[in-house]
Amino acid sequence: MADARHTGNADAAWRALRDEANGCTRCPLYKDATQAVFGEGPVTATMMLVGEQPGDQEDLAGQPFVGPAGRMLDKALEQAGVDRTATYVTNAVKHFKFERRGKRRIHSRPNAGEIAACRWWYEHERALIAPKVTVAMGATAARSVFGRAMTISRERGRARDLPEGGLGWVTVHPSFLLRMPDRTRAEGEFVRFVEDLKGAAALLTA
Repeated sequence: MADARHTGNADAAWRALRDEANGCTRCPLYKDATQAVFGEGPVTATMMLVGEQPGDQEDLAGQPFVGPAGRMLDKALEQAGVDRTATYVTNAVKHFKFERRGKRRIHSRPNAGEIAACRWWYEHERALIAPKVTVAMGATAARSVFGRAMTISRERGRARDLPEGGLGWVTVHPSFLLRMPDRTRAEGEFVRFVEDLKGAAALLTA
């Protein structure tokens, strides 16, 4: 049954917003990216997951979190008991920012101006979804969700009221786990990431 918060027009409104985002020129990133990568998931989702930006595989596929970081996220969500298909997954920045090194496209972190330009899309997504809990994964996502720079280590795992309603929750980005050279430490951080997701899910029933 559809969530009573949403009207029958929510799906149509979301599709219109996604289609509009495909033509976005609010910052220069659209010039080199293959396409905008909009969020996906049910408009009735009670949890929204926000990452940084699409990576190489996401840019080509046009879907968020389908590359290595996406597989890490899927694994963590499964262990946390969170159904990804019931969540809304998106990114703070909708176009892939990268540097070319030969034939490879290497991820480059979005700057504050690019995050601010793309926040317009995030705000509209959030207004449509109206999630009870919004999980910011990483510093870029946290800046978009909370509207200011945040220190992940200090804010991690702490519920905060959002001005537009619902709760915000901060954790690391799954790509952080992939970049760790020490596998023992990486395994420990993965366990902590799973616990963060469990904590966010617990807010849904609090």
